[in-house]
Amino acid sequence: MKIGAPKEIEAGESRVAMTPDSAGQLQKLGYECAIEAGAGAAAGFSDAAYEAAGVQIYKTAAGLWKAVDIIAKVRPPTETETKRLKHGQLLISFFYPGQNETLMELAKSKGANVIAMDMVPRISRAQKMDALSSMANIAGYRAVIEAGNNFGRFFTGQVTAAGKVPPAKVLVVGAGVAGLAAIGTATSLGAITYAFDVRPEVAEQIESMGAEFVFLDFEESSQDSAATGGYAAPSSPEFREKQLEKFRELAPEIDIVITTALIPGRDAPVLWTKDMVEMMKPGSVIVDLAAERGGNCELTVMDEKIVTDNGVTIVGYTDFPSRMAAQSSTLYSTNIRHMMTDLTPEKDGQVNHDMEDDVIRGATAVYDSEITFPPPPPKVAAIAAAPKKEAPRDLTAEEKRAEEIAAFRKQTVQQVALIAAGGAAVLAVGLIAPASFMQHFIVFVLSIFIGFQVIWNVAHSLHTPLMAVTNAISSIIILGALMQIGSSSALITILAALGIFMAAVNIFGGFLVTRRMLAMFQKS
Repeated sequence: MKIGAPKEIEAGESRVAMTPDSAGQLQKLGYECAIEAGAGAAAGFSDAAYEAAGVQIYKTAAGLWKAVDIIAKVRPPTETETKRLKHGQLLISFFYPGQNETLMELAKSKGANVIAMDMVPRISRAQKMDALSSMANIAGYRAVIEAGNNFGRFFTGQVTAAGKVPPAKVLVVGAGVAGLAAIGTATSLGAITYAFDVRPEVAEQIESMGAEFVFLDFEESSQDSAATGGYAAPSSPEFREKQLEKFRELAPEIDIVITTALIPGRDAPVLWTKDMVEMMKPGSVIVDLAAERGGNCELTVMDEKIVTDNGVTIVGYTDFPSRMAAQSSTLYSTNIRHMMTDLTPEKDGQVNHDMEDDVIRGATAVYDSEITFPPPPPKVAAIAAAPKKEAPRDLTAEEKRAEEIAAFRKQTVQQVALIAAGGAAVLAVGLIAPASFMQHFIVFVLSIFIGFQVIWNVAHSLHTPLMAVTNAISSIIILGALMQIGSSSALITILAALGIFMAAVNIFGGFLVTRRMLAMFQKS
């Protein structure tokens, strides 16, 4: 089968769904690859590069659509493009089926199949195909770069002979993929970064990236984002008011605001109101990544950059991924290639559209002349919650005393049993061994018993258990060597001195190693 990528016809769109590298990977799956002439030029991929990768070049879009079995696109097709679909042809692109029912009906009437890359389930196995996350990652990074381009100061603070420059304060609203990318970029540039999200489980992620999580003093049980496809669930009116109150408190101090709160298919919630913009300092910047759905800022104008009366710049561009077309095309084409890998389990260049596969079924909007949107929820195995354990009851003084007595009796019985068994074993040996041997043997057994008791009762304070045990053994070695160092035999004296020296090295080395280990966990 042949897979082709036409040139994107939407104004300002520079991405392409197939790169020379991804074409090589698709060919390994058994597919022939084709592309419309000039489709990758805006992203920096020349027709010559595609030809070198074995990709066939078609001069017109109509010729490409007619010749290939699979169409790979970035943007949703226009009505004219959808009419070019033929029976059995597969279209893979961003499609937004919830907002494009007319296109779905048209694709159904043509007998074509449609896989919407924006509908890939957000489960672990599908992360390699999650094109929304790939593009959101780029949008978050580019938003910070765009903010820096419109901001009149450094991000990082500096102290120079010419004066002191304070670090920029950046607030990221929404800590999804785009928000985390923005946090990482702003932090790496040296800004003081704050972040807010209605999902408390992302607080650790935010703090691990060097930003400060903005907490609200508000008790509300939030729904786990795992149950809402990775997105934040709608908040109550009371929570929203508390949230806006916190933003009003922060607005006068923040230099750059990046808003990312957007759920596909829904209007963006207004989180940064007009009065908050008026509170901001002249020269401040707002980058609204939700501009395509109305914007999180009340004054955002879609696809435009405006400057308010008080000197605040509001950026409402919707083409951030396209502004980094080469990187975006590389990531998106990789998502497409992974989707094709799942669609081609035999690597024989033939599509196996398995509707029993959660990922393929979830992303399929039209199949076999039927509209399959919305898909059923993915069959993700649930992990049973552990039964709640009752809190241990505080024992009374009498109960604690009874437990201690019982434990002492149990330990005594065990020790008496071991001593009795050991004594019986020694007597058994004494029946057959000579008296001279038994004298030394009894001393050896008693030394083992005493040594065991001494070593295993050493407290592990400021030591690892291993260090405590080895130091205790070394101490017994030193004790024995000291008793032998005054021997009349020169050899015994030398051996005893060597034993003391090596055991002392072990003891002091143990303390030094322990000290260095503890220093690793100290801030100063």
